[in-house]
Amino acid sequence: MTEPLQIGLLVFPKVTQLDLTGPLQVFSSVPGATIHLIWKRIEPVPSDSVMVLTPTTTFADCPQLDVICVPGGAGTDDMVGDEEMLAFLRRQAAGARYVTSVCTGSLVLGAAGLLKGYHATTHWSAIDFLEGFGAIPTRTRVCVDRNRFTGGGVTAGIDFALTLVSELVDRKTAEAIQLRLEYNPAPPFNAGSPDSAPAELVAFMKERIASSTRRGEMMQRAAKRLAEGAS
Repeated sequence: MTEPLQIGLLVFPKVTQLDLTGPLQVFSSVPGATIHLIWKRIEPVPSDSVMVLTPTTTFADCPQLDVICVPGGAGTDDMVGDEEMLAFLRRQAAGARYVTSVCTGSLVLGAAGLLKGYHATTHWSAIDFLEGFGAIPTRTRVCVDRNRFTGGGVTAGIDFALTLVSELVDRKTAEAIQLRLEYNPAPPFNAGSPDSAPAELVAFMKERIASSTRRGEMMQRAAKRLAEGAS
């Protein structure tokens, strides 16, 4: 009898819920898969919106995963320096078939030393931080390099998950899930990427993001710790 696929997604304070719930919806449709939402403790975890998420297992009790996925959000600024989180990721990555992320979750994988020498992507506003972790920044919606699957910003999590399901199971299963979800994007505006959005809008968002985050400082610290640990 084939063992069920074990798929785990991390939750943490100020996670972007759609980074998590987009892939979660896709993975929940994989036949026979067991899905875990993982945090340090079984207690409600606030997302970056009104939604509160409840983990199903802890770092200590989580079984070995076939797929480990780190979503993104403002909370990743703290997670890149959270040694308990990073140690858990390193332990799981050693036995996982696929090590994955959505949005700025790739920065956490990077801080754990799991993207050295791998092509990877993340949210457009954070892509320049990947190089500090030894990754090869790749501006694409879904990036696949061996068993590292990384998705771009937020909504790319659905694309990432469908791509991974086609590898985990087969293309027909992935397409059936896409049809079930009626995932057929037709955005009302052509402003979903800095490559297509008006220049003044991109400038506005860059300024807004820079003024509301301490990401640069936290990424520099994490990259320094990683480099010192490897020396």
